[in-house]
Amino acid sequence: MNRSDCPSLFNVGHYQTMFLTIPFVLVRSIILALLVGSQLYLFLKGDRALRRSRLNQQRKRQLRIALAGFFVSILCVYLYLLFRAAPLKHLSPLILYGLIYPTAIWSFGSVFSFLFLLSTDLLGRCTRLIRSRVSRTTQPSAPAFDSSRRRFMQAGLRALAATPVMVSGYGALYESNGCRIEEVRLSLDASRRFDPPLKVVQVSDIHSGLFMTPAQMRHCAETVQQLQPDLFVLTGDFISNSVAYLSPCVKEMARVQARYGSFAVLGNHEHWYAKPEEVFAIFEGGGIPVLQNAHRVLETDRGPVALVGIDDLRFGLPDLEQALEGLDPKLPRILLSHRPEVFPQAAAHNIALTLSGHYHGGQIKVSLLGVDFSLAHLLSLYPEGLYRLGHCHLYVNRGLGTTGTPVRLNAPPEITLFHLS
Repeated sequence: MNRSDCPSLFNVGHYQTMFLTIPFVLVRSIILALLVGSQLYLFLKGDRALRRSRLNQQRKRQLRIALAGFFVSILCVYLYLLFRAAPLKHLSPLILYGLIYPTAIWSFGSVFSFLFLLSTDLLGRCTRLIRSRVSRTTQPSAPAFDSSRRRFMQAGLRALAATPVMVSGYGALYESNGCRIEEVRLSLDASRRFDPPLKVVQVSDIHSGLFMTPAQMRHCAETVQQLQPDLFVLTGDFISNSVAYLSPCVKEMARVQARYGSFAVLGNHEHWYAKPEEVFAIFEGGGIPVLQNAHRVLETDRGPVALVGIDDLRFGLPDLEQALEGLDPKLPRILLSHRPEVFPQAAAHNIALTLSGHYHGGQIKVSLLGVDFSLAHLLSLYPEGLYRLGHCHLYVNRGLGTTGTPVRLNAPPEITLFHLS
């Protein structure tokens, strides 16, 4: 996607003022309350349906006990994950796909089922209230009760309510797996051409954790290596919720042998769940330099290219001026920034290409009539893809991993291969 209508310049140091600063604990509490509330509502809804069913009493009692056990087990998993002091390690496939994935799929989908059923309940109550008031005024003759029609409508509502869980399973088990290689061809320097083009591979938002295993990361590294990159760059959010997941990630990414090296910048998750010095040490052990408001001049056989990296815009200490200090402005430059909102400032410094991630392409995206809808598309002008400002470009990678839920919809994982001429 090419877009040239970009906002006016702003200073990275003031970027944080554009966001509502909501305490992380409050966000987590709201999510937990929504999850628990939805499960209690669905349990009561299911229990009432069983009590009203035509099954014999023994069968009703057995199904109600099974239903209660199911929802209690779900709530126990929530509480265990919430109050567990240490993060879960990468689990065996049996536990991961037999317990964790089903719980995550059900939890995500059932929230939307809960919202759908709650809205239909409220709408039904309002409709009955209006009808009762109208009937008191007009006193019409009571219509014949059509029980078959009611049963048909109830079956249709139950089918619609189950749809979000089915879609959640599809998004977790199919769309979140594998990765799509996106190829982008751009000119890095108008004054000279790279022939053959410089091959740069970008990976972002790996989110090593329960839903991104070492085997998956190894497959990613092998895929990148098959592309034979001249340069391999990683643009932040390597972990999900603990620094314990970082070493496996770096170990797998270090398998990639690029001609001019591999480089990384930090994302918000590294600041949330680790100390920068911990992250630097682990990356140094893997032989991957972290560009923390710094640059490297790469002496390629097509001429020198400057690679620049800055800290996360919101939770780090980004300083683009420091990163560019001492760098010849005539050199073609590539900027690595986890968040893309630095693009206007990068363009003001005549940086040819900015590479970012963070938004996962929305992760769960709906496209209607050529318009994309997702939380990322509401939060940012740069949710995914290619943007242009003058002769400068920004590319926002959809990332490999997921956050919050293992579900992706209409936003597949991505490895980006740039051919820079």
